[in-house]
Amino acid sequence: MEDLEHEAEDALTPRQGEVLDAVLELLVEGADALTMNAVARRASCSKETLYKWFGDRDGLLTATVRWQASRVRAGNYERQRLDAEALRESLERFAANWLKVISSRTSVALNRVAVSHTGSGRSNLGSIVLANGRFAIGERLKPLLEAGREAGLLQFDDAEAAFRTFFGLVGRDIQIRLLLGEPLVLTPADIDGDAAIATQQFFALYGASQMPVQAG
Repeated sequence: MEDLEHEAEDALTPRQGEVLDAVLELLVEGADALTMNAVARRASCSKETLYKWFGDRDGLLTATVRWQASRVRAGNYERQRLDAEALRESLERFAANWLKVISSRTSVALNRVAVSHTGSGRSNLGSIVLANGRFAIGERLKPLLEAGREAGLLQFDDAEAAFRTFFGLVGRDIQIRLLLGEPLVLTPADIDGDAAIATQQFFALYGASQMPVQAG
């Protein structure tokens, strides 16, 4: 059984998760120059505890990005028994989770700060978000795509290229519109519908002989 769900959660205690949620809350509130003091106050813990758990400020930010990205999940599947329906469901679940995460206030705030810091050279947050967000999510999903190819359900030469296509079909222009301030609200029904459409489009491009049944 492949388990793609609990990488970050298993490595953290519930209390550490509360601290990382406090970091995200501060970013949503506009705490651009995030400090260990501010996090300690918000999370009701000592700076010494933060340094012990996460190392320096970059370590805390890295853990925060991983915590947020861990919410993007493809679910569990049996690699040797993967069929068309299971593959479709896993891809739709990944797509829905990713849309839910990127449209959240916390992700929008985190990405805005990362972009502003990259432009000004104030921190390494941009590279932290790339490495532990987008790139880590890609490594989490590509084994599923490769399993689909092994099962004769997908046809592609490069898993990274296939992932980037799926990523683009799911995200479209939603993230940039949110980052630029459009008050875009995605309901659960919107997210599920967009996830199903993106998955259907992906199979139109990469599907092999056994085509998954469309949801609903």
